[in-house]
Amino acid sequence: MKWVTRQYVHVDRTACPWLIKRFVDPSAEFIFVPPEKIEDTMKRESATPYDAPNVELGHQGEKCSFDAIVEKYKIDDPSVLELAKIVRAADTNKLATAPEAAGLEAIMTGIGITAKNDYETIEKAGTVYDALYNNCKLRIIRGLYKREIETLDKRERREFLRKKLMEKQVG
Repeated sequence: MKWVTRQYVHVDRTACPWLIKRFVDPSAEFIFVPPEKIEDTMKRESATPYDAPNVELGHQGEKCSFDAIVEKYKIDDPSVLELAKIVRAADTNKLATAPEAAGLEAIMTGIGITAKNDYETIEKAGTVYDALYNNCKLRIIRGLYKREIETLDKRERREFLRKKLMEKQVG
């Protein structure tokens, strides 16, 4: 599947490729164009548009494109739903609603401004979203196993959390 969005990717347009590759289409291809070329590219390449004006997988009210993809493809992984809160906060300038949002916005700015193109940006951003996803997953695991974790020493706790983190889905 091909996907098209606006060039010069930032928070939402770096998070969406991560989400698509991991939960929708592992072999997805991405195309980045000026906003005025999205419609032509969409038709010519049979590409699905996202995070662009007047498209299904774009901003809707308080929600961003990441949310639209989660909803359309019925992604119910609790860790993705937690990550969506961070992406939404960073992308819609509501940084106070998720503690990680300001950091995410700063990191994506730094990656985007130094990368040679949008492809390099989304490649580098993937590691950041993997880390945030794992952190969201750990937060859920800690909540689910709070009492059990409290009985473990530091080494046991680390191994327990690593084992649970490697499981397919939590929550």
